Amino acid sequence: MEAPELVALLDGRRIAVLTGAGMSTDSGIPDYRGPDSPPSNPMTIRQFTSDPTFRQRYWARNHVGWRHMDETLPNAGHRALAALERVGVVTGLITQNVDLLHTKAGSVAVVNLHGTYAQVVCLSCGYTMTRAELAAELESMNPGFIERAEQVGGIAVAPDADAMVEETSEFRYLDCPHCGGMFKPDIVYFGENVPKDRVEQAYSMVDGADALLVAGSSLTVFSGYRFVRHAAARALPVAIINRGPTRGDHLATVKLDNGCSEILALLADELSPAISAC
Repeated sequence: MEAPELVALLDGRRIAVLTGAGMSTDSGIPDYRGPDSPPSNPMTIRQFTSDPTFRQRYWARNHVGWRHMDETLPNAGHRALAALERVGVVTGLITQNVDLLHTKAGSVAVVNLHGTYAQVVCLSCGYTMTRAELAAELESMNPGFIERAEQVGGIAVAPDADAMVEETSEFRYLDCPHCGGMFKPDIVYFGENVPKDRVEQAYSMVDGADALLVAGSSLTVFSGYRFVRHAAARALPVAIINRGPTRGDHLATVKLDNGCSEILALLADELSPAISAC
């Protein structure tokens, strides 16, 4: 393990962190592109908005999947980053994940770059509803659906709270109660742009730090990769922890081909005393 080089790079520095789906694999949520990940085709915004059958299938699967995500607990990596924030080492955290596990672990300065699974929004009027409120409505419209789905076998939940459910043709989903418009999870789908104010907040986090740490992201999509490019352009050290190659490896000062939990827990042990003693 090359962790000493990573510790030496980050020691005494204020760190902005960017996390991806690999951050949550130890919590039981598979990532999209890791070497051991099952095949997965994430939702695109065009698929969701153009095809009622696709929306029906999505809401049926999400009706099952979001509950499993809501019950998922943070792992040692999430807890380590929260601990580093409490002692002033981590100054801000940008996550591409929608699972809220950083918040559950106690991190406060978090930019949820792609939104979270916990809210839905009307694409016509902007009305929002919590996912729990929507779940109650969907349950009354589809009594017993979850129980039937879970009887088929184990539920595999993707990073966007989608779950593998085979029979969805009878599922009834809800349109906006205010205007009748299309409800969508308040998540940035593939093909959508991250809101500009969210991007600017994330850039500010990087600008206010002395180093950028990437944990569990292949940086395949530009929404995360841009912050690595930004840090490198400002001559900030960039450290990457990820299983397998990433798009930003050529910009990394240190790259560890590892899972996140063990390395981040080590960083919390090694870096916290140095900061708290200052």
